[in-house]
Amino acid sequence: MMILHATQASPWWIHALAAVALLLHVGAGFVGIVSGTAAVSFRKGGQLHRLAGEIFVGAMLTMGAVGAAMAVVLSQWTNVMGGTFTFYLIASAWATVRRKDGGAGAFEATAMLAAIGAAVAGVWFAWLGAQRPDGLIDGQPWQPAVLFAAIAALAATLDFRVLRRGGIAGVPRLARHLWRMCLGLFIAASSFFIGQQQVMPVATQGSPLLFIPAFAPLALLIFWLFRVRTSRQFRLQAA
Repeated sequence: MMILHATQASPWWIHALAAVALLLHVGAGFVGIVSGTAAVSFRKGGQLHRLAGEIFVGAMLTMGAVGAAMAVVLSQWTNVMGGTFTFYLIASAWATVRRKDGGAGAFEATAMLAAIGAAVAGVWFAWLGAQRPDGLIDGQPWQPAVLFAAIAALAATLDFRVLRRGGIAGVPRLARHLWRMCLGLFIAASSFFIGQQQVMPVATQGSPLLFIPAFAPLALLIFWLFRVRTSRQFRLQAA
């Protein structure tokens, strides 16, 4: 958990700024988990789904941006990478459904560069951690950085395909929106239920049951991708 540390000698506004930043980060993450869960539960394309989705996007963009900024102050560069990539996932997922004509432009090109940067950073951090005797980078094992780099590289490759084709439409557009939204929800849920166990009731801390809500978004991702690809309803909706 990221905590902005302010010494007793720091001005009052430094303490206030640190408290507001932490509240924004944690609060936005909680709202993101709740609204994201609602969005995947409501009928796709319906009014409630759209409302929950808009709240989710706003909350997740806030969480990612504030988290990355906090991590810069704390020199936690892996968290800078994580916050920035979360922002990228949600922003590109939102832009995908906003472009009704399936076009592509400067936003998609910039997003692709962000994903490439995240992939390179993931490889770099993994290499740094692997060189250290304790195998840690920013207090975390280096191996997850490899998986992170692979996901970011995949996202960048898919961005390149969208740019090369001049856009994306139909079922692939829905699938692109869904997997990015669900992966962003997974980042928020896993960060909260696994990474923030100190705020949980003592009886639940360290419990393997916390992995259920943390990894549920991945199960939802697989379910919705399969349904979007195979359901006639979604093919008609995407046409």
